[in-house]
Amino acid sequence: MNNEAVAVHSPPGNSKSILLPLAMIAGLFFIFGFVTWLNGSLMPYLEVVLNLTPFQASFILFSFYIAVTVFSLPSSWVIRKVGYKNGMAIGLGVMALAALLYIPAAKTHWFALFLVAQFMMGAGQTLVQTAVNPYVVKMGPEESAARRISLMGILNKSAGIVAPLVFTALILGGMSGHPTTAPSAEEIEQMASNLVLPYIYMALVIGAVALLVKVSSLPELNLDEENNNHLPLREVLQFPSLVLGVVALFLYVGVEVIAGDTIGAYGRSIGFTNFSILTSITMTCMVIGYILGILLIPRVISQQKMLSVSAVLGVFLSLSVVFGSNESTVISSMFAFLGAPAIPDTILCIALLGLANAIVWPAVWPLALSGLGKYTSTGAALLIMAIAGGAVVPVIMGALSTIVDRQTAYIVMTPCYLFILFYAVKGYKLRSWK
Repeated sequence: MNNEAVAVHSPPGNSKSILLPLAMIAGLFFIFGFVTWLNGSLMPYLEVVLNLTPFQASFILFSFYIAVTVFSLPSSWVIRKVGYKNGMAIGLGVMALAALLYIPAAKTHWFALFLVAQFMMGAGQTLVQTAVNPYVVKMGPEESAARRISLMGILNKSAGIVAPLVFTALILGGMSGHPTTAPSAEEIEQMASNLVLPYIYMALVIGAVALLVKVSSLPELNLDEENNNHLPLREVLQFPSLVLGVVALFLYVGVEVIAGDTIGAYGRSIGFTNFSILTSITMTCMVIGYILGILLIPRVISQQKMLSVSAVLGVFLSLSVVFGSNESTVISSMFAFLGAPAIPDTILCIALLGLANAIVWPAVWPLALSGLGKYTSTGAALLIMAIAGGAVVPVIMGALSTIVDRQTAYIVMTPCYLFILFYAVKGYKLRSWK
């Protein structure tokens, strides 16, 4: 999630004076990633405990990501009232309370309460991210801002590698294997009970970070210079490159969430034993993609061409999921020399979508905002709201899975990547609707 850069009262002294605040911001991005990509393990877990269909389980993602759209503008209002640092502390407090709400949800097996907890967690994270992103841009030289943004992205996705592993160890650690079929009543109760302590830990850690932010010496952002260039939405819609960029990001976030958060549930559905750690593989591919982007752009390849390559790879991999084998064939055997376990081809293709997805967000943003001038702030707000794709597209896939089989439902990703390819080739160049 990105925000337009605003002025900051930088602390005096040399670059060492921003080291501690920047480290604190980096820690927040790790927390965001941990909470966000924990959904990939939570989905198959709740499918087992609550006996959910894929369509019902898709609302676990919907309730989390729709909070971004609902609370984007209210978060800006809160920050204008209380300041950026206090806004971060309040948002973290909401996240801590949301973590505690998972406990009665687990005890009662009440799906609606899980969805409320997910919505609260998404709302709190939206407030924190709205406040924290400008710091990344302004806490250091402008010319090195892109490097800091990439580093935060790597931290976010690295947390996505760790979260499923921690979840598996704490939630399923005491059980004999990972249930891929209907578990016994005793197993369900054990899984539900195992959820309590980790979320208590999560609430305590996030609460402690909220207190640390509140009493920290983080520099406050200057609120006087922002929000003066917001113009009517109708004026902004005259820019096709922006409007099409919003659509591209909407679809991109949808496929990113599908690749990261449904892979575990899909693995369980085809009988893959270690399904709860599969999100970690997708996130590993995304981190590799981030690193490749840092190394290659713009020295070797432009961001537009890299976006095209990513979209083509996404089309190929999404079709490979739909028409691929649920057995471990030649594709996964290529990784055997690394000591990796045999992974069905379809699961491996879903994970490799992380590689295709990594560069899309950082590539679309500058292309969509190029040439907007005084409309940039409003354009950035629209791009942020496109995160709602993470709520809508997985639900569409879940609904489709009730008509066709779960594997075929991944076809919803293909037109998404085709549109991203259109944007990379032509859409970003359009300066008029005529």
